Amino acid sequence: MKIAFVSLGCDKNLADTELMLEILRRKGYEFTDDAQEADAAVVNTCCFIGDAKEESINTVLELAELRREGRLKALVAAGCLAQRYGKEIREEIPEVDGLVGTAAIEDILEAVETALSGEKRDFFRDLDSPPAVRRERVLTTGGHFAYLKIAEGCNKRCTYCVIPAVRGNYRSIPMEELTAQAEKLAEEGVRELILVAQETTLYGVDLYGEKSLPLLLRRLARISGLYWIRILYCYPEEITEELISVMAEEPKICHYLDIPIQHSSDTILKRMGRRTDQAQLRRMIGLLRERIPDICLRTTLISGFPGETQEDFEDLYRFVNEMEFDRLGVFPYSQEEDTAAALMPDQIPDEVKEFRRDELMELQQAIAFEKAQEMAGQVLTVMIEGKVADDDVYVGRTYRDAPGVDGYLFVNTSADLMTGDFVRAIVTDSNEYDLIGEIYYEEDELT
Repeated sequence: MKIAFVSLGCDKNLADTELMLEILRRKGYEFTDDAQEADAAVVNTCCFIGDAKEESINTVLELAELRREGRLKALVAAGCLAQRYGKEIREEIPEVDGLVGTAAIEDILEAVETALSGEKRDFFRDLDSPPAVRRERVLTTGGHFAYLKIAEGCNKRCTYCVIPAVRGNYRSIPMEELTAQAEKLAEEGVRELILVAQETTLYGVDLYGEKSLPLLLRRLARISGLYWIRILYCYPEEITEELISVMAEEPKICHYLDIPIQHSSDTILKRMGRRTDQAQLRRMIGLLRERIPDICLRTTLISGFPGETQEDFEDLYRFVNEMEFDRLGVFPYSQEEDTAAALMPDQIPDEVKEFRRDELMELQQAIAFEKAQEMAGQVLTVMIEGKVADDDVYVGRTYRDAPGVDGYLFVNTSADLMTGDFVRAIVTDSNEYDLIGEIYYEEDELT
C-alpha cells in the first residue's frame, strides 16, 4: 500500500511527520510524492496564521477531489488544523475519512488502517498528554541534518497566538530520551542537530524544576559524530547567563540564535502579552554580542498588530535600523479567532499591515546586503548541501544559516564533495543575501 504524505507548516510539524512516517513504514507502508498513484493520503496540517491555514485547507481540498473520484481509498488530516477545526472539516469536507489531533500522532497507523477499512473515525487525545516519543524516524531532510523536538506546547499565552489551544501546555521530553534520539541520529550520519520547540529556552522547567537547556546542550555536545548543534525559538526573557556561557564554551554549538521578539514598542509588546520591554531587549542583544562577538541573530516581527500607531511603527523601524539583526522576517498580523487580539479594537487594515511589512523588509534587505558584503575575506566552515548542475559550484550553509530560512554560501571548487561534507571556504564576494567563496581547506584538515 502506498501513502502520499504531505507535511505543511513549521519544522516542529516536520518532526511530527517523520515520527508518523516511521510508524507507518514499520507496518510495511510505502510512500509516494504522487497522490495520483497513492492508495491513501495523509496531510499534516498547520493553522498558525491565515496563510498557513489557507494552504492546509487547499491541500486537503485537492486530495478530497481525488478521494471523491475514487482514486484515493482513504484521506486523513492530522495536526493543527485537524485539532482546531475538526468539527468544521467533518461538516464541510466529508471526503476526509479520519482526523488525528496534535497529541494523537502515535495513532496514525490506526487512523490510516481504519480509514482504509471504510470506517470514518477520529483520533484525539488530551492536549496535555506526554509528547510522542520515538527514537527512530524517517528523515526527510537528506540525512545530514535533523530537527530534534525537545518540547511540546506553550505556556506563554501571547494574545495573538493559537498554539496553546491546539498544542496544549508546555511539556518537555525527558533528557535521557533526547540524548538517545540524538545518538541514534548521529549514528545514521546526521551532522547538524537543530533543537526546536514552541520555546526551547524553557526546556526542563516542568520536569526538573528549572531551565535545563544548558545541561541538555552539554550532553548533546559530547555525542560523537555531531558537528553542529543549532538552537531555534529562544524567547529573549528566558535566555540566561548559563545558556550564553554554554554557547560560548562548547565549540559544537553554533553561534546562532533565533529570538522572536515580535515588536519593540512597549505599548504593543504589552498588548501582545509579551514578557519583555524594549530596554530589556536592548540589554539582551547587547549582552549576547558582547559575550559572543560573532553571534548571528535572527528575529521575527509582526506588522500591523491591533492598535499599532504610526508612532509605534516608527519606533519599530528605528529599532530594526539600530539593532542591525543578521536575519529578520516580518509577518503581517493575522487576526485569528479565539485569540484575545482578535477582539481588540483598532484593527489595522490589511493594506497598512502589508505596507509596514514591506517597509521593514526593505530596510532589513539593505542591512543584510551590507552585512553580506562585509563578510568578504572571512574564512568559514561550510556544510555542503548540494551541487549546481553542470558547474564546479557547490551550495553550502555556514553556522550563520539555518536550513530553509537563511541564505547560502556558493563554493567554487573542482573538488569532489558530497552532501554533508564540511569544508573551509574563504568568502570572496556576495550576491544579495548569499555569499560566494572558494575552497580554503577540506574536512580532513579541520582541527
